[in-house]
Amino acid sequence: MQQEDRIGGDESDLESLTSASLRDAHRFRAQYSGMVRQRAYIFDGDGKYYNKEWDLKEGTGKEFCWYHVELPKGNQKLSHSAQHLIDALCPPLKLQDILSLVSNGPFCGHVDGALVFRVNSPGPASSSFTFKIAARITENSVITVSLGRVPRLGFSPMGQSLLSEVPSVDSPSYYRGEQKERSGIVIEEHVLEFLLTMNHSEEADNPVPSSVSNLVVHIIDTHVDQLQDVVTKLEIELDAVELEMDRGGFAMKKQMLDDRRFPKLHLNLQRLLQVIAHGEQVFPRVKEKCSTKHWFLAEDINSLEELIGRLRRLKENVGFIANRVNAIQAGLDSWQAEQINRKLYYLSFLSIIFLPLSIITGVFGMNVGGVPWTGQSKPELADGFRNVMYICLIMLVVVLSCFGFPALYSRIASWWRMRAMNRSWSLNRRSFQKRPNIVQERRGYLRL
Repeated sequence: MQQEDRIGGDESDLESLTSASLRDAHRFRAQYSGMVRQRAYIFDGDGKYYNKEWDLKEGTGKEFCWYHVELPKGNQKLSHSAQHLIDALCPPLKLQDILSLVSNGPFCGHVDGALVFRVNSPGPASSSFTFKIAARITENSVITVSLGRVPRLGFSPMGQSLLSEVPSVDSPSYYRGEQKERSGIVIEEHVLEFLLTMNHSEEADNPVPSSVSNLVVHIIDTHVDQLQDVVTKLEIELDAVELEMDRGGFAMKKQMLDDRRFPKLHLNLQRLLQVIAHGEQVFPRVKEKCSTKHWFLAEDINSLEELIGRLRRLKENVGFIANRVNAIQAGLDSWQAEQINRKLYYLSFLSIIFLPLSIITGVFGMNVGGVPWTGQSKPELADGFRNVMYICLIMLVVVLSCFGFPALYSRIASWWRMRAMNRSWSLNRRSFQKRPNIVQERRGYLRL
């Protein structure tokens, strides 16, 4: 009877625990739903794609699916990102799949039968120099996770690209004295500046992949393009800063030093170099593992090799930018040192002016007898001032001798060495002049 009661109690506890877990899961989904962007595509393998529902199912036959999760950029912990992915990808993914996608650092390997790689930098999520891209690849499906929006990663219908339109300027053109309006889409200045920093086309110009291997190359290519965009913006920013420094004056340079602009930029460059280094570690291993897959095309293997070489060249370019930043910072430091030296020069000039006054006030302010022009007439105090001046004179001589003795000693030692060398040379010359016949007989070098 007691055993039945215990079993009944265990079943009730299990039911209460299950209901509590379901309530927590429902509360979790209500809290984190809608905070991430999700996109799902299905490709027919013949160059066409369609949007599909978020069911995380794999394709059949030639068809393959792509599911992309875009984590929000903000001041959030890594555990919050993991909770976002659990809400979006579980089920059917397991906890080890989630951890392999969201953890920091480089990784490439097989997890639960699928090829998983990630290039996640450990910096703050709100930083523009923190990048996260991870992928889980099977024969008929790809699941990717990124931090923020990755340019040109998705697909959009053809004909919606701004780059395929005929541009026009806002101001009218004048031709032969007549005002003539141009036809086309007006491109604003800020939009044009943004397009100049891009090293790629838009989503509408992306070629639709016909296989999973094409899609993997496309994902890695967009990641490298994103890094290239950041490098291009840094180059443009450095060009503008160098021009401002050539034109600017004291206030602008002081503001740069107070804001610690270049040390912060150098730290961001180190973060960017870390992301590129992670890519150099991961992508060759991805190429090596994909080359063993029968569904991965040989031409896509060559494309991965080209992307790896491009990433290495990008690393060299970032190194050049870091050298430019160090050179600019060194120039600002030298300018600051020059300003400090100039102020110290002014202070030393003022000290030269007030030094005689301080000496006079110190001498006539001594509490001894015999100070002139003070009216002290006692004979026993008449030699006090003279004795103090003698002591000061002796101390001055001792101090000057201490500072001047090393220089005097070096001069005497150099003079003594020069005198010894001249005496040795004169003796050798006399001995050489006394033996002319021996030199003619030997007809060779003279042994000294």
